[in-house]
Amino acid sequence: MKVEVITIGTELLLGQIVDTNAAWLATKLAESGFDCYFRSTVGDNQLRIVQVIREALARNDAVVITGGLGPTQDDISRQAIAEVMNVELVRHDDILELIKTMFASRKREMPESNALQADVPKGATPIVQKLGTAPGLICPVGNRVIYALPGVPHEMKEMFERAVIPDLNERSGESHVIVSRNLATWGLSESALADMLHTHIEELDAKRASDPGVATLAYQASGKDGIKIRIATKGLKNSDDPIKALEVEENFLKSLIGDHIFSTDGNSMEQVVANLIDGKKLTLSTAESLTGGLLSSRLVNVQGASSWYRGGIVTYQSEVKFAQLGVERGPVISAKTAFEMARGVREKFGSDIGVGITGVAGPSEQEGNPAGTVWISVVIGNDQAQADVLNVETEKIAVSVHLAGGRNQIREMAAMSALDMLRRRLISI
Repeated sequence: MKVEVITIGTELLLGQIVDTNAAWLATKLAESGFDCYFRSTVGDNQLRIVQVIREALARNDAVVITGGLGPTQDDISRQAIAEVMNVELVRHDDILELIKTMFASRKREMPESNALQADVPKGATPIVQKLGTAPGLICPVGNRVIYALPGVPHEMKEMFERAVIPDLNERSGESHVIVSRNLATWGLSESALADMLHTHIEELDAKRASDPGVATLAYQASGKDGIKIRIATKGLKNSDDPIKALEVEENFLKSLIGDHIFSTDGNSMEQVVANLIDGKKLTLSTAESLTGGLLSSRLVNVQGASSWYRGGIVTYQSEVKFAQLGVERGPVISAKTAFEMARGVREKFGSDIGVGITGVAGPSEQEGNPAGTVWISVVIGNDQAQADVLNVETEKIAVSVHLAGGRNQIREMAAMSALDMLRRRLISI
């Protein structure tokens, strides 16, 4: 069953209010197994509201509207719906009494304008309001239906769950559910992921033509936190089929993308790292240069970090690196410096693990290195294997990443890259 969401209000188009209603409704519709292929926003203009509702009805089985049910002159959803239904508005005395009672309970007299909220398109069924004054509406239009709900979020949510979802389930004849899972990745661009999955997505699309339960994939770029791949499957409620299809798809993607996937349960990279460190009963300290404390800030955002995170030091200037961490004098944008920072902070704080990060945030180059050049090192224990190759700048002592973007973006991605390198090292021990 296809359902479109329409949010009404000129303030939404002007950006004066963030449209949280549409996002919430789309989520709840998906959880209940209803397909939402379109979302529309329209201002307080009856001609345009009527046009948008008619377009929505032409391509959907049901339309959910929020907003425009208040008592003011710009609240015209009732009039627009009546025009679409080609009926008149009829005043319901029982609704009017409920509104008066609501005002009386607050020791206030009802303004005459609120009586408009008792006007209902002929043939529509009111949804009793329990939290405010504006009742909702269930409005049949042929074999399709319009649901009109208040724009006030808490009133809309209560009414939607109490009245709209049950009515949609009854009309659809079956109770479906859409289940989804996000695979969080780091280290691959959206285009690289798209190239890897292109053929597979085409195969899924072809299968879905005959089996709507076949998984769908979508990308969600989140900048400094990587790219998420959303897997969604649809099936009957109380059936194991959607979950099984989800798990099959997840396992296939893991085999294809590998350890670029760092989370499947919504955990952030720092939470994943925290779980690994805590599980192995280790402690951590960090030495940062270009990130200026961003790495340590993300780590201490994790609840309980004090049990495994010893502390960190920001050695922004070269002289501080030399004096505080025992870094050998010379160029500081190097694998050797990152390693010596990691080793030095581990010794200074007495932790099991030390992380060192140095590089160029920009905009100017440094020591002949362009902006975005970053070296990261992770030292665990004495790490003699790394110490033996200290004079050779290879991935054995540090990893180099080359990041694009502005200064702040480079710093944020550098911190995330350090967390990712730490995650990989922890998995390997």
